[in-house]
Amino acid sequence: MHYPRKISKRKRARKSGFRARMRTKSGRRIINRKRRRGRQAQVV
Repeated sequence: MHYPRKISKRKRARKSGFRARMRTKSGRRIINRKRRRGRQAQVV
C-alpha cells in the first residue's frame, strides 16, 4: 500500500529546512530558541 502524503525531500527542505528558517526574522528566532535549548541547528 502506498503512503499518500509523501512529500519530496527537496520540497520539505525548501519549506521548513534550515535555510528557509534563516530567511525570515521569525525563522531565525525559532533557530535561536532551539539552540538555547541545546539543540544543534543542522543544514539539511
